[in-house]
Amino acid sequence: MSRSTYHRLHSLPPRPWTRLWIIACTFVALLSLLLCAGARASTLVIAGAGDGHGVGMSQDGALGYAQHGSSYQAILAHYYTGTAIGQAPAGTNVRVLIGSKVQTVALETYVRGVVSAEVPASWPLAALEAQAVASRTYALTAHAGGSKFDVYADTRSQVYRGVAAETPATDTAVADTAGQVVMYEGHPAITYFFADSGGMTENLENAFPGAQPEPWLRGVADPYAAGAQYSWKLSMSFTTAAARLKGLVKGSFRGVEVLKRGVSPRIVSAAVLGTGGATQVSGPELAGRLGLDSTWAYFSVQNGATVRPQPNRGGQPPAAGPSSTPAATSAATPAVISSQGGARAPDAPGTTPTGGVAAAAE
Repeated sequence: MSRSTYHRLHSLPPRPWTRLWIIACTFVALLSLLLCAGARASTLVIAGAGDGHGVGMSQDGALGYAQHGSSYQAILAHYYTGTAIGQAPAGTNVRVLIGSKVQTVALETYVRGVVSAEVPASWPLAALEAQAVASRTYALTAHAGGSKFDVYADTRSQVYRGVAAETPATDTAVADTAGQVVMYEGHPAITYFFADSGGMTENLENAFPGAQPEPWLRGVADPYAAGAQYSWKLSMSFTTAAARLKGLVKGSFRGVEVLKRGVSPRIVSAAVLGTGGATQVSGPELAGRLGLDSTWAYFSVQNGATVRPQPNRGGQPPAAGPSSTPAATSAATPAVISSQGGARAPDAPGTTPTGGVAAAAE
């Protein structure tokens, strides 16, 4: 009887109120599905510090030291461990690749065309002098084009704008340091530099995969480039992250696990996690793919109101940086012209030169 009644009710035409009840239930069910789907949508949250590769002199850090009374010699000695100031050979020229042509420029003329293209000319004299010596030394040691040329005219080496970059302040800095270069054990030492460290610089071999350690390019505390103003945070959907990491994601994207950090603690290596497994990637490639300012980065996954840190092997969050010394509180313009000056990575054995990393918008 009950089975008969069951079939009979469904065989009758639905009453108007029944039709409305079905529509309402359907609407509620669809709304619930949409809300659940929204709650399940995952976001990759990335918090980090610094701007640039992290090796050598931090330009914003140098600014802070200059504002606090340090000389350019002291600034350079801080960032390039165990070095001294020496003199470049008289009559030295620099071969600069500008477009498709190589121009030969006298060393001092070249440096005058670089300093204000790398840092604001309004900075204190000691900071400009430190930049002049670092840029002069870099020009002599980069060897970007092998036997064909010495440096690019852009951030693959350091920015060169010729006469257009010359200003009274930067010309004074170049003249005050004429011919001076950074030396290690009697030889010019390549002087990488970048915009700001976030509180600590990094060992060469940790920032440039395949590079051999150099004793003057070691991570050091950078107190005037630490603090909230040198930290950053960004979020992106899993869909966006997967698209940027195309070729590294096995299956569906699930997050990022940091495997090794340097001393700063920038990422040396990480694993891109997917439903089909993990793919190892270097810190610089990961940062480049995701569009991060630096490899000093920490990952979390957000689902609705829940934020879950991703696996992280060592290192402290940017908020707990290596120094509690306050950043310089000055109206001086930050180093945004070239975030990656001296950026060309050392060539790993058996590889061909690949150039450096593009700078921030000029």
